[in-house]
Amino acid sequence: MQELLYGVAYYDEYMPYERLDEDIRMMKAAGINLVRIAESTWSTHEPQNGVFDFTSVDRVLDAMHKAGIHVIIGTPTYAVPTWMVKEHPEVLAETSRGPGRYGARQIMDITSPAYLFYSERIIRRLISRVSKHPAVIGYQVDNETKHYGTCGHNVQLKFVKYIKDKFGTLECLNDEFGLSYWSNRINSWEDFPSVAGTINGSLGAEFARFQRQLVTDFLAWQVSIVNEYKQANQFVTHNFDFSWKGHSFGVQPDVDHFAAAAPLDIAGVDIYHPSRDELTGKEISFGGDLTRSLKQSNYFVLETQAQAFPEWTPYPGQLRLQAFSHLASGANMVEYWHWHSIHNSIETYWKGLLSHDLDTNPTYEEAISIGQDFARLSPELIGLQITNEAAILVSNEALTSLEWFKLPGGQTDYNDIVRLLYDRLYEMNIGCDLVHPGSADDLDRYKLIVVPALYAASDELLERLNRYVDNGGHVVYTFKSGFANEHIQVRNTVQPGIIGHACGIKYSQFVTPSAVKLKDDPFGAGEEYNTVSTWMELITPTTANVLAWYEHPHWGAYAAITENRYGKGVATYIGCLTTPEVTGKVLERACREAGLWGQDQQIRFPLIVKSGKNLAGQTIRYYFNYSAGKHSFSYPHGNGLELVSSQPITSGETTELEAWGFIIVLEK
Repeated sequence: MQELLYGVAYYDEYMPYERLDEDIRMMKAAGINLVRIAESTWSTHEPQNGVFDFTSVDRVLDAMHKAGIHVIIGTPTYAVPTWMVKEHPEVLAETSRGPGRYGARQIMDITSPAYLFYSERIIRRLISRVSKHPAVIGYQVDNETKHYGTCGHNVQLKFVKYIKDKFGTLECLNDEFGLSYWSNRINSWEDFPSVAGTINGSLGAEFARFQRQLVTDFLAWQVSIVNEYKQANQFVTHNFDFSWKGHSFGVQPDVDHFAAAAPLDIAGVDIYHPSRDELTGKEISFGGDLTRSLKQSNYFVLETQAQAFPEWTPYPGQLRLQAFSHLASGANMVEYWHWHSIHNSIETYWKGLLSHDLDTNPTYEEAISIGQDFARLSPELIGLQITNEAAILVSNEALTSLEWFKLPGGQTDYNDIVRLLYDRLYEMNIGCDLVHPGSADDLDRYKLIVVPALYAASDELLERLNRYVDNGGHVVYTFKSGFANEHIQVRNTVQPGIIGHACGIKYSQFVTPSAVKLKDDPFGAGEEYNTVSTWMELITPTTANVLAWYEHPHWGAYAAITENRYGKGVATYIGCLTTPEVTGKVLERACREAGLWGQDQQIRFPLIVKSGKNLAGQTIRYYFNYSAGKHSFSYPHGNGLELVSSQPITSGETTELEAWGFIIVLEK
């Protein structure tokens, strides 16, 4: 990769009139050097069964090559054509809500033999046609793939085989999952019921794990086909997405990103986030950190917003801030969904870089400056290598288990806890990776591991975390950690089970708090922030030092937050849901204890610092102002060159950032 890629998703098939040449002219003016095409228009490429028409692909490829614009080809498998459903209605996924209906995208059973047959055929026809075209630099397999809740007869049969392979006997399965309860015990493989209606959390969570494996297998299958045609200088990627709370938010419940990324050459991601006064950079950073962590390498932002919703139309300067924020987390590509705003159907008002008039606008004009700077600064900014000493351990299994056994009120879920912790580290400018249970053997390179609500975890993982602390690491656990094994079978020991040794605590009761605070404002967060909500564990310290007690006439004898020295390291345990202010103070204490407190931590949100080494081994430092007001800071590192302005910067120099502004320092 010799240059930063700045691109758009482009749909010539959607255009209201012929304007390919004009689009290319405007792209070139904006510094766009990449388009992604073809992933959304299967029904155009194959209008009838076995009748293929790649005219739109051919003309765009030829035109883009002539203009010097690179192309990523997407396999068009995430939205099936009408003829397929007419001939093979079984391709629609049956879910727990009932049979599938045609209309939306991503409504298919990704295990359906008919669907897989036609998918393979269109992939082979398309990729074999384009693979040697000089415009094509890579391929995107499918699009934001998930399992779509598929649980029909075909899937149930596969699940039974999966269970046989994993557990061997029904006796083992019944014992591990506690299926004697309510006569759910399965005494014959032939009697194995559909899991769609199960009330057993262990069985339901295992089915969710199986469904995630379907996604992993499906993407690997597509990659294997594309690899047959891929040229030596081309890559294969995929655009992962996240849980959605009106925007990209947390760990995707329906995909194991770490496993699914394994066959890809480069991990890709779609990141959408609040804008205007709500723009904080947190979603950009979280999404980037997770995607970079998938392969411990640079990644592609295959979709992000230009204008998008009316409430997301960016303020002046924000598009630039967002684009360079992606680079600061390790992205080598920023690509907008999409080039033009379409004029009909469900995404009519998800606006692209161009508005519905397909003419220039302030957002497009700001994109011009981004494209110019990407081109000019590529040699210094591409391939940023980021080394973090802190990590957050995330777990699909813990996420699923807390969906089965929700926190009281049902308003706070696993991703809320993940983001509560991640966002506080972000605000303190503590860079972090995202790790998962399968990477537990690689924890010792971190000084700090933060573990949110690890409700379901194997003995092996928890013992590994204990060894990490014993060897000198620092762990911060939250409530609900270590409670159940990997099959969501609650441990029959005093809680928090195995990690209780490292944490130096025990408890056997937990309550929903009402009018509970932390006694005496122990972290100096401010009395109004000392409230406890949703969940509290009644902790008795064994060897731990108590950092906070509950303030309550009946629960005041119990600890809320503790810290314990275990071997050479430290384990912090947060036994309740605290406010962001208290959580931040606890994490600050842990970061200081772990030796992660330095010059960058003198700067706080809304000023955000990111840094790494470029391909030449030089240190690059980004400073962002995520606010509508000016902010100044004293530049604390070695003398360097501010790359955007090409002006020198000296250590100790007071630097002012405009609203939504940023600087990039190449340290000399």
